[in-house]
Amino acid sequence: MPDTIELWFEEMLKQDAEGNKMTEKQSKILQSAIDVFAEKGYAASSTSEIAQRAGVAEGTIFRHYKTKKDLLLSIVAPVMAKLIAPFVLRDFNKVLDAEYDSYEGFLRALIDNRIEFMKKNLNVLRIMLQEIPFHPELKQQFQNIVVTKVLERIRKVVQKFQIDGNMVELPSETIIRLTASTVMGYVLIRTLYGEREDAVWDDHLEREATIDFIIRGLGMKR
Repeated sequence: MPDTIELWFEEMLKQDAEGNKMTEKQSKILQSAIDVFAEKGYAASSTSEIAQRAGVAEGTIFRHYKTKKDLLLSIVAPVMAKLIAPFVLRDFNKVLDAEYDSYEGFLRALIDNRIEFMKKNLNVLRIMLQEIPFHPELKQQFQNIVVTKVLERIRKVVQKFQIDGNMVELPSETIIRLTASTVMGYVLIRTLYGEREDAVWDDHLEREATIDFIIRGLGMKR
């Protein structure tokens, strides 16, 4: 697991889906599964490799988790319910509760916030991005727990600037979608590619181009 992992995430790994304290072996299995799923994807991962990394017999995994799918769900479902949704909302509160003189100011705070979030949770987020589209249970949880709550908070920020007459007349949901897709595109590429030693990446240029693209597209002036 990354050295930057949050202490409260480590605490979550000590509990099973029912909130009971995990054994040391269970915790090692989950941590190893997160690493393997993040590196290889769910389909290409094997329980034997997870067991080897955890330092346990493969049969030990199946005493705790009936199938590899159960192991995946035991990672992502609790993370969705106990970690991602509360953390996203709590962390977003720093951004969404602040007052901004311009939408550009909001964008800059949002970008800094999401970059820090990605650094601290990259492995778990990589699993979610890889697996959610292929597992209806996870997709439904993501929509119910994360998307709905986050959209409601961002809508209030967007509507403030719409009321002030500083944006093009588009539905707030459309503005949110355009903003989110552009910002997350920049953040993801920056995290997965821009920080590589061999990357040709001017982060200041890319960030300013991203903000300028959104501002101009929404008919606003910088």
